[in-house]
Amino acid sequence: MRTLINIFFTTVFVLLLSHLLPGVRVDGWGSALLVALVLGLLNIFVKPLLVLFTLPATIFTLGLFLLVINAVIILLCVELVPGFYVDGFWYALLFSLILSFCQSLVTRLSEKEAS
Repeated sequence: MRTLINIFFTTVFVLLLSHLLPGVRVDGWGSALLVALVLGLLNIFVKPLLVLFTLPATIFTLGLFLLVINAVIILLCVELVPGFYVDGFWYALLFSLILSFCQSLVTRLSEKEAS
């Protein structure tokens, strides 16, 4: 159930961010839902491999390289999902930062409600 709630809120956040950020566009609810699903799958399967392969850079930058990995995941999602557009790396970075922040708020609130 918690996974469905996270997917729902991620879909809503993707739609909101597409209206707030000028470099991010989503064609509609269907595309936003697909973005949420693909982002979840990319974070499960691809992100750990990227983190493993770039571990020296991540250690050298004291973890800041993880922001670059998040932006790359967003750009990869752009390539996989029709109807989702991001105008470059910097918008992908900003989008990933805000989306991660919003998702962490929802996770924190849902854990607070559960206890």
